Amino acid sequence: MTTDSLPVRAEHGPGAVQESPGRARRRPMMRMRAGRQHHAGPLAYVLLAIAALTSLFPLYWTMVAASTDNTRVTQTPPPLLPGPNLFENLARAWDEAAMGKAMINSLIVAGCIALATVLFATLAGFAFAKLRFKARNVLLMLVIGTMMVPPQLSVVPLFMMMSDLGWGQKLPAVIFPTLVSAVGVFFMRQYLAEALPDELVEAGRVDGAHSLRIFWSIVLPIARPAMSVLFMITFVHAWNDFFWPFIALDMSNPTVPVALTQLSAGYIRDQSLIMAGALLGTLPLLAMFVVFGRQIVGGIMQGAVKG
Repeated sequence: MTTDSLPVRAEHGPGAVQESPGRARRRPMMRMRAGRQHHAGPLAYVLLAIAALTSLFPLYWTMVAASTDNTRVTQTPPPLLPGPNLFENLARAWDEAAMGKAMINSLIVAGCIALATVLFATLAGFAFAKLRFKARNVLLMLVIGTMMVPPQLSVVPLFMMMSDLGWGQKLPAVIFPTLVSAVGVFFMRQYLAEALPDELVEAGRVDGAHSLRIFWSIVLPIARPAMSVLFMITFVHAWNDFFWPFIALDMSNPTVPVALTQLSAGYIRDQSLIMAGALLGTLPLLAMFVVFGRQIVGGIMQGAVKG
């Protein structure tokens, strides 16, 4: 009989669990393997590279088309390398589409909509997730039900309402109808229902804090990762929105998508000029991702790790 087969006690006292010395020696090795970091293989890096190139190709093609002339863009096969006319086409698009004013308007519209959506959606999400009141589930179903209504059905009454308020052809006509979204409310409700423990809310109640104090001191720090994601998604959607701004605004006070329609208004469309305008309208979004991308990803990872 070997030594490993002899049972020994792992701890003293009645009911102690017996295990062999060999198993006791293997336990630290199992803990080391459990804490070991797994490295991706070559196939994973190849797949990630293919996905990255596929995602970046539309942006690269926009730059290539914006750097050539209209004749070269429409040729078959199309060019795959940048041409010499990039800055010339960018300057033309900037002047012809009044991109300076359009970018300022889009920044105001997208910023106000994103900030308001994050604030109101977080408040409503907290109420639906953790507060107890009558008809809570019915109201939540009504909010979710508005997602099934096509936005085209509300264009005529919304336009009449904005005209009655005196906001015709003004930025408030674009901002106020979209200050909150059902998607944002549902998103924040689902996040807070899982990430916010009921014990924290009850502890705040015991300490005498009212609902707004609990929201400011407890809910906001926990909801920060989801708020960052919602802000990014809402900002991009508001920046690229074309349907309602095209109806509510005119060419003298446009947003970026509305201003780009001026580049395709001629009898013969200059595709290189249109691509140059699209590239100008994309640059602010790229700058936002470069500046705030690390904070957004860090907030997502912070919300994903639980300890």
